[in-house]
Amino acid sequence: MVAIVNANLVLENGILFDGKMLVADGRIAAFGQDLEIPEGAEILDAQGAYVGPGFVDIHVHGGGGFSTCHDPEKAAAYFLRHGETTILATTDYHMNRETLLESIAKIKAAMVHTPTIKGIYMEGPYTNPDYGSHADKNPWRYGVREEDYKPIADACGQSVRVWTVAPEREDLLPFLTYAKQVNPNAVIAVGHSEATPMEIRDLGKYRPTLMTHCMNATGRKLSCKGLRGYGPDEYCFKEAEMYAELICDSQGIHVHPEMQQLLLHTKGVNRVILVTDSTVYNNPVPEQYAHVQDLNFDHNGGIAGSKLTMDMACRNIMCHTNCGIAQAFLMASTNPARAVGLEDVGSVAKGKVADLVFVDDKFNVQKVMLAGKICRFEEV
Repeated sequence: MVAIVNANLVLENGILFDGKMLVADGRIAAFGQDLEIPEGAEILDAQGAYVGPGFVDIHVHGGGGFSTCHDPEKAAAYFLRHGETTILATTDYHMNRETLLESIAKIKAAMVHTPTIKGIYMEGPYTNPDYGSHADKNPWRYGVREEDYKPIADACGQSVRVWTVAPEREDLLPFLTYAKQVNPNAVIAVGHSEATPMEIRDLGKYRPTLMTHCMNATGRKLSCKGLRGYGPDEYCFKEAEMYAELICDSQGIHVHPEMQQLLLHTKGVNRVILVTDSTVYNNPVPEQYAHVQDLNFDHNGGIAGSKLTMDMACRNIMCHTNCGIAQAFLMASTNPARAVGLEDVGSVAKGKVADLVFVDDKFNVQKVMLAGKICRFEEV
């Protein structure tokens, strides 16, 4: 048993200052301010750090030079250093069928012995090929075909947790029907899309409950010149139960800080999910973005994800909005875990897996605990 003392425990409803926590058999056994420490327990002094649930990054393509599709174990190790105790390895919508199948196999093999990889986030293949980076390389411009999607869905099996689709794609319903037959628990997300709210509602029981990187790679159809159109972002704003992913880079390039504030105002802190959308591209940086250190770009100079880690994203959201530490943890841990059905992680609660991160008030990571054990990182 491990007893964490002198900690500011980050709970769902606030912060328990000067708290204590007992961890036994890899899970949270108890916590409180007047907790009695059992004799023989190993004492871990948090030294006033904020101790909250490990970060849950549900949309991440890679980082530190390692792809979650091609080098999933190394990518997971990189993000664990930054407090990300759970990630969903995310595919690229511009992969062809063969590459997708190879990536799915690599991710599933890595999941066997890499506990931080909890599943696959399928960004595509059935998105709108006119939206997103590397658009000219998207091989999925033709129709939705059974001979393509059945092998992909079968390969994913129970490991897929999210399917991102563009509802305006023709013949999408047979794919969604089959994908949900293979894994009924998979979440449907809308992204890389210009679908109208009516087109999204036409998906019926397959309507999305998640918005892939809200306000990025989306369009809206104009009803008349000079009037604002309406698209998937507006649909997400209005649907109270829908979760919205947010890429929060340091300069507010992906989403302007004013729009981040609007998103929090509209959705509420319980329905916004911080994601890194971190990628491993190494293309030249356009001159107008030379001052930005946490973005990636495609071969055309367009934004292609980020170089974020979740500790950075938490720091940025506090900078760009009026949220505090507890709210940042909600968006970085609790909300994403709930959105994709990860019941065992994402919050400080009795019985949950003791995946914890120790941070200061600027979200600098001091310690990472995975299943009740402090991670020992080699010097790099």
